[in-house]
Amino acid sequence: MTADERAADRDERGERDDAVGEDVGGVRESHDSREPHDSHDSRDTRADDYAALAAVGPYGVRPGHALITMVEPHPGHEFAYNRWYEDDHYYAGAMAMPWMYAGRRWVATRELQELRYPEKSAVAQPVTAGCYISTYWVTQGRYDEHMKWTVGINKRLNRDGRVYRDRTHVFTAFQDHAATVYRDGAAGPRDFHALDHPYAGLVVQVVDAEGPEQRAELLEWLRSRALPKRLNGSPAAMVTVFRPTPLPGDRMTYVKQVEGVDTRLTLLWFLEADPRACWDHFRGLDAEVAESGLGRVELVAPFVPTVPGTDRYVDELR
Repeated sequence: MTADERAADRDERGERDDAVGEDVGGVRESHDSREPHDSHDSRDTRADDYAALAAVGPYGVRPGHALITMVEPHPGHEFAYNRWYEDDHYYAGAMAMPWMYAGRRWVATRELQELRYPEKSAVAQPVTAGCYISTYWVTQGRYDEHMKWTVGINKRLNRDGRVYRDRTHVFTAFQDHAATVYRDGAAGPRDFHALDHPYAGLVVQVVDAEGPEQRAELLEWLRSRALPKRLNGSPAAMVTVFRPTPLPGDRMTYVKQVEGVDTRLTLLWFLEADPRACWDHFRGLDAEVAESGLGRVELVAPFVPTVPGTDRYVDELR
């Protein structure tokens, strides 16, 4: 087939697509919501476009962006929510998407929830809210492409009845990578390994600067002084630092817009030990930041990794 014939074929297929669907967030969708999600779709999937897209744009391994989403299943829905997320949403709503190349899910049992501080948190009300958190890496420089897909696929999942309603998003945001600080220098796993390496725990720390102008100073203080000091001899192998970005205007309505876009930093501490066994090391992070005069800690929350394909820890959430 010549180049002109291929172009004509693509134009013809585009006209057929326009007759049966509409473009939502970069995804061609059918108006018929009755089609089972596991049925074979005989329509054109535009496979040739993938070959062209693979040849352009950045494709490194650095986590330039992250999705960090802390969620609270409604009381009585813990098991059903966990099975939906483990069996469907983790894959179809996240890992199957372009440029989202690593993910891990974490859980806070009631014992872990009760370690959180400060009691009055701008992130979680009450501070114990949000017993599950999922963390995902997005390839550096591919945020816009990923967002096109994620908006489209989540609208499709919603249309097809594959969104679990009985949950509350406590802290959900796409975030840009700002820094990674390592305990052991060049030795050990890098930040792009963090969601695949078998770390035993995670501590999520959210810090708000006093204002937009102070966030850069806060970040530099953390990166060059506070974090290296804390990491020295600690059970944490690394800390990744992110800046939240606004969610798109056409996001799903059940996800609230991100707060603190100009002032907030999110820190992920990756632990080689269960956080319950080393929690003394993470006490006083709020006082340390307050003494610097650069900001305030709004959340310090420990988690352990879930065990994929199981309901482990679900009966320990309440």
